[in-house]
Amino acid sequence: MKITQIRNATLHVDYKHTRFLLDPWLGPKGYMPGFEGAFHAEVRQPRTELPFSVEQIAAADAVILTHVHPDHWDDFAAQALRKDIPFFVQSETDRQYIAARGFTQVSVLSEQGTPFRGTVLYRTGGQHGERAKVEPVCKKMGMPYDAMGVVFQAPEEPTLYVAGDTIFCPELCRALDTYRPDVVVVNACGARVLTGDRLIMVQEDVKQVADYAPQAVIVASHMDAVSHLTVTREDLQQFVQAHHLSQVKIPADGESLEFHK
Repeated sequence: MKITQIRNATLHVDYKHTRFLLDPWLGPKGYMPGFEGAFHAEVRQPRTELPFSVEQIAAADAVILTHVHPDHWDDFAAQALRKDIPFFVQSETDRQYIAARGFTQVSVLSEQGTPFRGTVLYRTGGQHGERAKVEPVCKKMGMPYDAMGVVFQAPEEPTLYVAGDTIFCPELCRALDTYRPDVVVVNACGARVLTGDRLIMVQEDVKQVADYAPQAVIVASHMDAVSHLTVTREDLQQFVQAHHLSQVKIPADGESLEFHK
């Protein structure tokens, strides 16, 4: 298994001889404004350029979209990807959204498992910020709240859990208990809305994941790219060193990590 950090939550996951592209946000640096209702709305995003060409990134066997927020999916991705690529989403609403953009093989992942080319993909839940506080804010911003995680399982491969846009919460713990993953990818830039509530993990959430799943390598993604971040790679690295969290890896954009069972 190989995980390549591209930018933000955009990843290549090479798993069981299949290349999965996750959450393709492929526009150039600064093409869109910051999110109104969130921190640093004056900062344009993405804050960074892509480390590879759009054509290289789009060269995948399948796409997994955890949710349709505009820092996980954009028109640049819709234009770059072939319309018949197998495409996996979290809900019927998202399936219709992607199908309306011309994609012809869009499927909703199942919590019971969706087989694909020798890999079984499991949809998992989470909380894109504390539900009671953040879901009403998302509605005011005109954005959906829910975002899925995904577990990858296959013989002779490590079990991978991509937690998606979530904080440390009971739904995440259930996934860790159920699948006991060898590798967990967490989104950890501490993006916040103007109330101060976090939408995804901050340093303390990452530590809670590492403490709850000591058998797993934790990979920090969704770093240094969105306008509303409050935690940088440097911040997280200092925290990891101070708390001796040697199992936490923080790849740079363009960096690949390999894992063996």
